[in-house]
Amino acid sequence: MSEITSIAFVGAVGGAGTTRTAVECAAALARGGRDVAVLDAAYATQGLSEHVDGRIDPDVTSLCLDPDRPLTDGLYDLDLDAATEGRVALAPARAPFERVARAKAVDPARELEHRVAEAGEQFDHVIVDTPPIAANQAVAAVHAVDRVALVRPDTPHGADGVRRQLDALRDVEAPDGNPVVVAVGEREGAGEAPDVTVPRGPPSVAAAPACLGRDEVAAGTVAAAESLFGVDLGVEFETTGVVDRISAGVERVRGDDD
Repeated sequence: MSEITSIAFVGAVGGAGTTRTAVECAAALARGGRDVAVLDAAYATQGLSEHVDGRIDPDVTSLCLDPDRPLTDGLYDLDLDAATEGRVALAPARAPFERVARAKAVDPARELEHRVAEAGEQFDHVIVDTPPIAANQAVAAVHAVDRVALVRPDTPHGADGVRRQLDALRDVEAPDGNPVVVAVGEREGAGEAPDVTVPRGPPSVAAAPACLGRDEVAAGTVAAAESLFGVDLGVEFETTGVVDRISAGVERVRGDDD
């Protein structure tokens, strides 16, 4: 499988855990020495901003409304363990309604594609935190990346959301016509098997990223990031149960890109 540079994590439904999944996978990549940028296309919920301490100015909507401003002006480092070799830089949305509305227009949304490309020149990997496809910036996000990953909770509602988002991806003619499905906290026997499972960690924002430890949550998240991006991060764990289950469930992800 070839290495993937950029992925749009698209929520199959609202509240799927897309932002947390994006942050955890980015931190897992950083644990393996990779530098990662996470850009926020979820302008309405602005959840990525919760992972930034201090003032956010400019945010990603400002950057998309001012194409001459460098991306670096709106990047904020995620607080990681000192032993982590890589870096995670966040470009969150933190804007009033009026600016959000302007940033959703066609031209600023297209600028988001340029910002993803700009990040790709500066970082090893780029992740776009993307809401269900219903606005221009979400369409731009899925057109700007190498791969689309549909993030769903382990519920019938989540499974229905995946089907709707597959239809939406076809409607907007997204380049990745065969997205992977990422389940958050999948239970065995919870329906159609996902391609990748990300374990559900502690729910509080303060606990993120939870993938820097040595437990099954960390092991499962690292394994999921490796599968999604086609990389070997060289991080070893004594815990094997979750990793074995994830490895067994991602053969389609690996095989489709061989």
